[in-house]
Amino acid sequence: MTLEPTSDITINTVRPTYPEMSGFACNLTGMTALTLDDAFAEHASAQLADVTFVVVDLETTGGRTSDSGITEIGAVKVRGGQVLGEFQTFVNPGMPIPAFISVLTGITEHHVANAPTTASALVAFLEFAGFAGASEDLPVLVAHNAPFDVGFLKDACARNAVVWPAPLIVDTVTLARRILTGSEVHNRKLATLAEYFHSPTSPTHRALDDARATVHVLHGLIERVGNLAVSDLAGLMSFSGQATEKRRRKRHLADGIPDSPGVYVFYDHANRPLYVGTSRNMRKRVMSYFTAAETRKRMTAMVEIAQRVQAIVCATALEAAIRELRMINEHRPRFNQRSRNPERTAWIALTNERFPRFSIVRQSHPAHDDRVTIGPFRSADAAQHAIDAMHEGLLIRQCKDRISAKTSQTPCALFEMKRCIAPCRDGSDTSAYEEIVAHATEVMLSNPSVVINALTMRMNACSDDQRFEDAALIRDRAAALKAGVNTAARLRSLCAIPEFVAAASTVDGGWDIHVIRHGALAASAHARPGISPRPTMQAARTMGQNYQSDVTLVSETQLVLRWLTQPGVRLIHMTPGFNWATPIAVSPTLQ
Repeated sequence: MTLEPTSDITINTVRPTYPEMSGFACNLTGMTALTLDDAFAEHASAQLADVTFVVVDLETTGGRTSDSGITEIGAVKVRGGQVLGEFQTFVNPGMPIPAFISVLTGITEHHVANAPTTASALVAFLEFAGFAGASEDLPVLVAHNAPFDVGFLKDACARNAVVWPAPLIVDTVTLARRILTGSEVHNRKLATLAEYFHSPTSPTHRALDDARATVHVLHGLIERVGNLAVSDLAGLMSFSGQATEKRRRKRHLADGIPDSPGVYVFYDHANRPLYVGTSRNMRKRVMSYFTAAETRKRMTAMVEIAQRVQAIVCATALEAAIRELRMINEHRPRFNQRSRNPERTAWIALTNERFPRFSIVRQSHPAHDDRVTIGPFRSADAAQHAIDAMHEGLLIRQCKDRISAKTSQTPCALFEMKRCIAPCRDGSDTSAYEEIVAHATEVMLSNPSVVINALTMRMNACSDDQRFEDAALIRDRAAALKAGVNTAARLRSLCAIPEFVAAASTVDGGWDIHVIRHGALAASAHARPGISPRPTMQAARTMGQNYQSDVTLVSETQLVLRWLTQPGVRLIHMTPGFNWATPIAVSPTLQ
């Protein structure tokens, strides 16, 4: 091979297109097997045909980043089977090129002498790839044996003060191991795969040629999984192998499932619910259970015994989420993980006794009796943090003994420390403890500031004394108390309102309308774009009047609250004489 030295970076953005890829048949909405950073969660659900892939290959002076440098970068940018551009540059590694590397690649000192520095080449490559600057269309980096190429790129960025963009990475070696069997290819080397997928470009140990060959390998692998109903990025990256024949034979269960948002339920031969799920496109989501894109073992077991699937079309995403919640709580399907943990959340209550104390109680709905409660908390540990916070500023007794009118015992150490007035003593002042309870009630219902301020002073003192662990513990206790009080106030406020109607605009220009009665979703509707939403709202209100429920789950009211506090939600109607403590954008009547 004859190489001509160059100091230029070659970027070509007008290239012939490859043949269109096939097999983009199914969007796996709601994929849970893929673990990604939150910043890329939405990107991972993108259709593969819409994803920009930047396929890169490097040539280096050796195999270790610690004592080797980059000599050439080649890259091809593709989307939807079309080449958007190509990139190639030699790189001056700042070190000698070993003779055996020159023999392998054909790159000598002569070729890199006047080439760009590593820093300049990196900046140019990142700009070509589309990683420079903010972009909603984040490209995905692809390489064959990605740990090698990405390792060199990250190390070079670190050495040259270039920000590494930390993109999603697809390794075609890993994909080939998962998708191709040993009877198809005897190894997963680039040359072997390029020949198997009939790539017009053969690998030559030159960066651009190898990147071009990797593009064809990537497209061939995508076509293979596309035939198995994998068409989004999450499905590609989580693909783990062929589905069992027993699962594939169940594909007919998806017949008749609509391409609509809603709740789907798998049933066994005795018509018992096995699993309840929700999706924006039920048909595509249900279809995914019969492919290798579904990697959860319990789902494999569930599908193999399922006999039918029921689809419940929902007007809005909130309705679907709440229907799913209610059905799981009612039927306890054995393959829903949520069924293993009943809807019983941790709260703090004042006990109903002569000298009340704080206690952690479990309940699935906001208290409808006269008890003073705050919560719910994420866990019993978080609730205990809030109790410890209140004990810092209130003289509520901490013992668990039940004190009657005849009780008389020696006070514990907390009395000596002036942390309790010891109502267990004979002749103790009952009215004094009643004042303490009244103060605690005020803290729990509406005003935790006295306790929070006392905790803040203690935290600052610990910080000044460099007792940072103690300061952090006090901070966590104060945060738990504040969250518990605020959440309980919002829940009580919403649950007290007989009727609450709110709406939010949707991407199609219509409106999602929800009728909420005492914290529960009573009715929902979607007003189509271009028509007045008022008749739809009135119909939803009429339908909501028929809703009756003895118990409203805390988790349901929390879902409602989360929706109500989203940007763009508008209050349409509220029962006169009631107020909601949570701020919300109040809008004039919808036109």
